[in-house]
Amino acid sequence: MKKVERINIIMRYINNRAHFTISEIMHEFNISRSTAIRDIREIEAMGMPLVAEVGRDGGYFVMNNSVLPTVRFTDNELKALFIAFMATRNLQLPYLKSRHSLAEKLLGLISQNQQDDLVLLNQILLFEGTNPHNPDLLDLSDLPHPMLEQLIQILLEDCYLVVSVEEGREIKTYPFYLMRLYREKSSWQIEGFSLEEEKRRIIPVNNLTDVRPYSGKKRISKKKIAEQLKKQEEAINLVLELGPKAIAQFKKYHPLKITISYTNPYQTTAILKTFINVHHSDELNEITNWLLFLGGDIKVREIPKEVMEGFQGRMDGLGTRN
Repeated sequence: MKKVERINIIMRYINNRAHFTISEIMHEFNISRSTAIRDIREIEAMGMPLVAEVGRDGGYFVMNNSVLPTVRFTDNELKALFIAFMATRNLQLPYLKSRHSLAEKLLGLISQNQQDDLVLLNQILLFEGTNPHNPDLLDLSDLPHPMLEQLIQILLEDCYLVVSVEEGREIKTYPFYLMRLYREKSSWQIEGFSLEEEKRRIIPVNNLTDVRPYSGKKRISKKKIAEQLKKQEEAINLVLELGPKAIAQFKKYHPLKITISYTNPYQTTAILKTFINVHHSDELNEITNWLLFLGGDIKVREIPKEVMEGFQGRMDGLGTRN
């Protein structure tokens, strides 16, 4: 049984009793004394009003035999929650079943007028990935990769992992320090430091076949990893300002290693900074095609002359054909 599930069950168990002891918790859930004490402390930290009794036969009782105070949401808080649910449909997010049950519980807590408002919002607000013919608020059927939740649970304990990756027709296993887990171009990725190769690697979660904690004693410290990555960083030589049209094109497609930083809260302007290897003809050709794809809503701050020449030559060629 997972820790979170166990704590939830223990909370229900003790809330239905006037009194309980650590020994009872140990016996009921087949856990050690230290685990039982740790779970009780976590439950207290969550706000359950437990009172400890001292003495030989001491234990705990729940004040007024009640759990956490009733949570009340304002109308705007409810709208914010459900708009977030609507906007994240079909994005293969983890904990899908929990999101589904959470939405159902929230609907059961609110008034009929609040429910009517949410139904109306669901009818008039359409986000990318929403089926306009069936905009069901609870239709959260976008299953993530099965490895994603397992990966997150392990990361909460330790970022040093042993990953097994499908590469071609082979499964390769190696130690890995994970720096971030992110979603880009409809695909979840892990970015980290290969402890054997001692370099940065990006691995699609879809290619993972197994993930487990790294038990090896020869760990490279986080400080040393940061130093190694800093040495390996390539100097930025392409800096662009993107307007709203260019940002829209960027979201449709961009090379995996390129990211943008938004420069206003409305995400209508952004800065793009990256390194282009001008001595790699395939990469140079790809970036030239991509700059054309972004369109005219960009402003160049810094660009390698080789990229500029290729871009200008491609523009001149288009002008000749027109």
